[in-house]
Amino acid sequence: MYDTILIPTDGSKEAKKGERHGVDLAEAVDATVHVLYVVEKGSNPWLSESMESQKERAREYGEQVTGEVAEMASDAGVESVTAVKFGPAVHEKINDYVEEEDVDLIVMGSGYHGQIGGLLGSTAEKVLRSAEIPVTTLRQSDRE
Repeated sequence: MYDTILIPTDGSKEAKKGERHGVDLAEAVDATVHVLYVVEKGSNPWLSESMESQKERAREYGEQVTGEVAEMASDAGVESVTAVKFGPAVHEKINDYVEEEDVDLIVMGSGYHGQIGGLLGSTAEKVLRSAEIPVTTLRQSDRE
């Protein structure tokens, strides 16, 4: 069914639900999990730092959050691969990764909480609209 499952994450609480589901599914179908963090060019949370320093901090954070999911996978007996990529748009890098790594399924959390103005979080929506493979999204419930 699925041999390779991609779990894109940004480390947010919304992403956690997708991480857990992706690992659980991989355990059930004996798939390998690929955990991806994408640093979007133009996103700049550390404005006071030099460009190189910003990239390094973003890379370190990406390694931290993907490592946490890899540890979750290891605890479940699931093989995992982690990656941090830089690109102009998160959904484009996700789709590039899918093609490069021959991914069968994307599992990701969504930032949608039921507010007016959108069906899903913007990244999840863009992935759903552009991916050429199945995408499973999980949103936080109103109680979470």
